[in-house]
Amino acid sequence: MNARVSIQTEDFDVAAEIVALRAQDKRVGAVCTFIGTVRDRNDGQSVSTMELEHYPGMTEKSIEAMIDAAFARFDIYAARVIHRVGPLQPLDQIVLVVVTSAHRGESFQACEFLMDYLKTQAPFWKKEQTPEGARWVDARVSDDAALAKWGIASGNSAA
Repeated sequence: MNARVSIQTEDFDVAAEIVALRAQDKRVGAVCTFIGTVRDRNDGQSVSTMELEHYPGMTEKSIEAMIDAAFARFDIYAARVIHRVGPLQPLDQIVLVVVTSAHRGESFQACEFLMDYLKTQAPFWKKEQTPEGARWVDARVSDDAALAKWGIASGNSAA
């Protein structure tokens, strides 16, 4: 069985990840996935490449804690998060969230919950190459509404 969290430089195979997560679990009636890709624009500027960095160990622990929270909130069977780091190009896959459950509603909610966490709280930093040169930015996005709907306090904490 695959780990629940993988931070990696290499690309991922969505179909293989879904098959591995389902792995003969006959209870599964729903699989929800989210695939994020690298865009060629951010904050109104063209982006030719992006490089993502993280704190090894800390990032995985943080995402594991949020997966634990998803299991506590939703009736799900399994969850997997893959997030790429290193140099990335527009159109590259960057993140995958897969959730299984008996019914679609739980899978959809848990998948959205995990993506809202990843986008707003997970400790990633990115360097974007723009026409004006390179710039480092916190990859987390301030989205108090996304956090509030899950009862998560803003301030980049997983509590």
